[in-house]
Amino acid sequence: MIPNPPLRADPADCPPAPAACPPVPAAPASRAPASHEGAEPPAALRVEDLHVSFAQPAGRTRVLDGLTFRLGAGEIGCLLGASGCGKTTALRTIAGFVAPERGCVHIGASCVASATRQLEPERRGVGVVFQDYALFPHLDVAANVAFGLRALPASERSARVAEMLELVGLAGIGRRFPHELSGGQQQRVALARALAPHPAILLLDEPFSNLDPDLRERLALDLRDILKGQGITALLVTHDQYEAFALADRIGVMHAGRIEQWDTPYRLYHQPDTRLVADFVGLGAFLPGRLEHRDGSTCVRLELGVLPIRKRADEVIAGASAGERGEVTVLLRPDDVVHDDASPLRAEVVRKAFRGAQFLYTLRLPSGATLLALVPSHHDHAVGERIGIRFDADHVVTFDPRS
Repeated sequence: MIPNPPLRADPADCPPAPAACPPVPAAPASRAPASHEGAEPPAALRVEDLHVSFAQPAGRTRVLDGLTFRLGAGEIGCLLGASGCGKTTALRTIAGFVAPERGCVHIGASCVASATRQLEPERRGVGVVFQDYALFPHLDVAANVAFGLRALPASERSARVAEMLELVGLAGIGRRFPHELSGGQQQRVALARALAPHPAILLLDEPFSNLDPDLRERLALDLRDILKGQGITALLVTHDQYEAFALADRIGVMHAGRIEQWDTPYRLYHQPDTRLVADFVGLGAFLPGRLEHRDGSTCVRLELGVLPIRKRADEVIAGASAGERGEVTVLLRPDDVVHDDASPLRAEVVRKAFRGAQFLYTLRLPSGATLLALVPSHHDHAVGERIGIRFDADHVVTFDPRS
């Protein structure tokens, strides 16, 4: 594989545009994901134009403002956002604990919630794993898992409980009580209880928030394996992007009761639609730049040189984002910045965070602007040292500088 060339102060592939050469003209563009071949899976969950508000002393506060998304059968989705964005209210509305003022929630082919219809939670075929697990302390593990199976004959109920405990890796602990279990085990029991009645949709309300970081990641991967192995459609809400990335096929970044972008984890990170999404999903730096266009090639001139734009989609979006003189804001992720001792481009280390296999360096440019770089930890540079860098950006992400 031929590596991308380093960013250079005087590159041959995109020389400075002469005065007569105008910046790339704005062109109609959309950051919406490209359509995939083949039909989408049938929708297991559709949320359309959902509006919810709550009464406050000063009036009603809008919590959901036109929330819209769909989740295919067998897919795992996630609503990701900061506290107060409306993600938990969305989950509670889907579950049936909150009634919408406008819009509709469809589970399969049925509308289960709208301004004129509110199907009871127990009739929606939805399983819920709550943030605090909500296990019954006076019931043992087997009785907790069996709670939603009371309509089954005793023999079938016992068999289903044993099957669920085996599925979540807790076979043989049915006689224990919740207080005798670790946090991770309690989370698995709550999952087994939610899955036991064969729900059409599984809803998970920040299920790992009470666990330590290492256990969170391990259980998130285990949970994904369980859900995919069973073909279960699930929706997670969380503020933790790493949980979202580990679990979800599609993620909706929420802000002020709306979804800013509903997309795959890869696209959210590498091709965010808005600066808000770019800033919330992953680390990065925003640098001012100017588009230049000549001889069929487009690039962005930054403080240290020129960054070629190689993908046509990035070029079109950059043209649509640019100001009157071609000015843009460029997003650079830490993995776009490569430490290279041979590079003539230098930046000062102003902060370093040891992450085991890597250092996360904060680097200062001559203008005072900063960027981030992930560097293998055997490159142990001191704060104040100037190190060589080059850029290796597969996607050049640009935004309107006024946004």
